[in-house]
Amino acid sequence: MKNITIYTGPLCNYCDAAKRLLTRNNIPYKEINIATVDGARDEMIKKANGKQTIPQIFFDNQHIGGYDEVRTLEKEKKLQDLLK
Repeated sequence: MKNITIYTGPLCNYCDAAKRLLTRNNIPYKEINIATVDGARDEMIKKANGKQTIPQIFFDNQHIGGYDEVRTLEKEKKLQDLLK
C-alpha cells in the first residue's frame, strides 16, 4: 500500500471529513498540521503545485487533491485501485 499524507489545519471541516473518509476505508495516513509544523505550509504548496487550500492529500508523491477529489474517487470506486 502507498504512503498517504494529508496536510491539514485547525478548524477545517473538510480536513475532518477527509480523515473520516480515509479511516472508514481502512486507509492509514500521516497527518501534517500546517499550523503546528514549521515549514509544512510551504512544503505543501510546493508539492501541490501552488495550491494553498487544505486539506491536500498525497498517495506517495502523487498529488490527489483535496476532500472533493478523494470523495469522488471513493464514489467511483477508484480509491482502492490508486492505493495499490
